[in-house]
Amino acid sequence: MRKQERRAWICLMLVLLLLAGTGLFGYRFVKFGGQWATFYGNTQIYTDGVINRGTITDRYGEELLQCTPDGPYYSGDYETRVATVHAVGDPYGNISDGAISIFRSQLIGYDILNGTYDATANGKKIALTIDANANRTAYEALAGRTGAVGVYNWKTGEIVCMVSTPTFDPAYEPEASADDENSYFFNNFLDGLLTPGSTFKLVTAAAVIDNISDRNSFTFECDGVNQLGEGDDDKLTDVTAHGEVDFRGALAQSCNGAFGALTRKVGAKTMAKYAEKAGLTKPVQIDGIETAAGSFDFPKKDDVKLSWAGIGQADDLVNPCAMMVYMGAIANGGEPVQPTLIKSATFIKELAGGKSLGRYIDSDTAAELKEMMKNNVVENYGEWNFEGMDMYAKSGTAEVGSWNPDAWFVGFTADEDAPYAFVVWVKEGGFGSEVAAPIAARVIRSLGPVTE
Repeated sequence: MRKQERRAWICLMLVLLLLAGTGLFGYRFVKFGGQWATFYGNTQIYTDGVINRGTITDRYGEELLQCTPDGPYYSGDYETRVATVHAVGDPYGNISDGAISIFRSQLIGYDILNGTYDATANGKKIALTIDANANRTAYEALAGRTGAVGVYNWKTGEIVCMVSTPTFDPAYEPEASADDENSYFFNNFLDGLLTPGSTFKLVTAAAVIDNISDRNSFTFECDGVNQLGEGDDDKLTDVTAHGEVDFRGALAQSCNGAFGALTRKVGAKTMAKYAEKAGLTKPVQIDGIETAAGSFDFPKKDDVKLSWAGIGQADDLVNPCAMMVYMGAIANGGEPVQPTLIKSATFIKELAGGKSLGRYIDSDTAAELKEMMKNNVVENYGEWNFEGMDMYAKSGTAEVGSWNPDAWFVGFTADEDAPYAFVVWVKEGGFGSEVAAPIAARVIRSLGPVTE
């Protein structure tokens, strides 16, 4: 009798293990089946290791890539190819976060019932959110310099422009690049970690608004050199002496001395909190793509380094896409929407943008920052440079130890028919307001009003 009981328990355990194994396989089949079926060894869907089905277009239907058994066919226009390659990807997989890699199984037409079977063998079609014309404009405006331009609709989350340079022509198999940071495969917008310079003052300003009640009575006398100690390294320098500035004037004139003093008043702990609240220390999720996460160091016992960190220098590193989303947060009352790269597709859209990423800053804080950014444009950059745009912005000049500083320009337009948040970065470009601002204006002007 005991032997029969033992056998029964053994059989029961075997059945339970079988059920558990079947359940685990079922889960893995549903979750990873697309990856299994679309592995590069499947000669039905790959020709010489290159995907042979699926089409990618821009938001207006302009064809950017068609994958066929005879090979991939990119746009016939050279500038379109090089301006959109980081969004589209290349068939050899050098760009890991391009659409051809991220949406490979969807392009092939995999589904859980039919696998990779496709009666037409044409695969599926994806319309990206990018505007090919805006990408071409950004590429032309960068004029051969290393940089990044990103623009997204801060109401819907649609990324309408994403350009990274240096770039390459995907119609020809590119040579490998040993230097990842200068590689034309590297997407500066999604994967870059860069010194933000004075654009970070918009984060410091948010901390000031929330934590310094008498900020409107704040004044600072800027003589161009703010000496914080006795040593040569114990000072905060400015490009010019700004004279006496208040809080608003300090942002408009981008006064390092004033913002260094404000950073010290706010304190290291609060600065770290606000960098995190602004979404700059975590990756941005974009339809299965994960951007690089920024990093900051706000030392409690080093006033000089803390001051430099508060003005976007020292060890500050920010991802351009994350900075763009922070601009979207200010534009949208403190609550940004999640970016997306898929406009429409002939498959179920599994990951969609447009959802709230939560509250980055208080709505009143966002309103005050918005007003100050408008003041920057009026008092410093010149509204005539952005004719026809309701522009709110902040420039940045990031010292990175090279012969010329990096140029930044970030912000948004609040036009009802053009709600765009943007980021422009030009390596060793010089002054942000002189170099990066015209690029932003040119690209946004090329977009025109929002159309469905």
